[in-house]
Amino acid sequence: MARRPIWKGQIRLSLVSIPVEIFPATSSTGTVSFHQIDRKSGQRIHYDKVVEGHKPVSPEDIVRGFEVKKDQYVILTDEELDAVKLETKKTLELVQFVEATEIPPLYFDKPYYVVPQDELAEDAFRVLRDALKEGGKTGLGQMTMRGKEYLAAVRPYGTGLLLETLHYADEIRKADELFEDIAKGETDDDLLAVAQELIERKTHPFKAGAFKNHYLAAVKALVEEKRRKHGEVEIEDEPDEAPKGNAKSNVVDLMASLKKSLESSRGEGGTAPARKSAGKAKPAPKRKRA
Repeated sequence: MARRPIWKGQIRLSLVSIPVEIFPATSSTGTVSFHQIDRKSGQRIHYDKVVEGHKPVSPEDIVRGFEVKKDQYVILTDEELDAVKLETKKTLELVQFVEATEIPPLYFDKPYYVVPQDELAEDAFRVLRDALKEGGKTGLGQMTMRGKEYLAAVRPYGTGLLLETLHYADEIRKADELFEDIAKGETDDDLLAVAQELIERKTHPFKAGAFKNHYLAAVKALVEEKRRKHGEVEIEDEPDEAPKGNAKSNVVDLMASLKKSLESSRGEGGTAPARKSAGKAKPAPKRKRA
């Protein structure tokens, strides 16, 4: 069965328009979802849409409203919303280009694959793809999809293009108030050197296939076990949190743990490449104290 695109339109580069189709690049197969079940009957629980103090509302009586004040809404019909004219409904115009690594990871939302709609669009599609690849650039523009306008980044991916929706600036929460409580003390040079050596030894090319969803596998195994037994599974209590030690003992424990990690990393096999830096860790350069 052929996959259906979630968006069909055109990517525009100045006066050049390229008909494209967009497909989701990820799936939800790796997530665990549960239904709420009535313990007594074993039946799934469903929810009715109700107005407070009234009976459940039928679907044909439900309309969309935009809240202008608390509990005050302006009702909008589907026809009125469809009539809103946006150039981005069927066109993604690339209005700016940035270096491929310039966008902070915090802004990325969801990835999509972009392909030409037909053979006639392939020539222009390849020109855009290769121009971005040769220049190491990412194109930025806006598009409307599923009733929402998105900021989008387009870059080469294999023989196609990868489109990633981005968060707008006002959607990003500031981290200052969270980070301001972190102590501003200096890092111990010896601890830093050992940590850097450990990181260096565990630095390898990224291979997503090397990581498995252990939680999903464990849940599936648990489900199969319960299906066989038709009984209940006892849930063990979580262990109590370990007591916190003082700052000095924490430093000693941290150094011991880091050194033990280094020792264990020397005996690790797998795909780890040999590194010239193996041996005694070089101390980090001393920092100038204020």
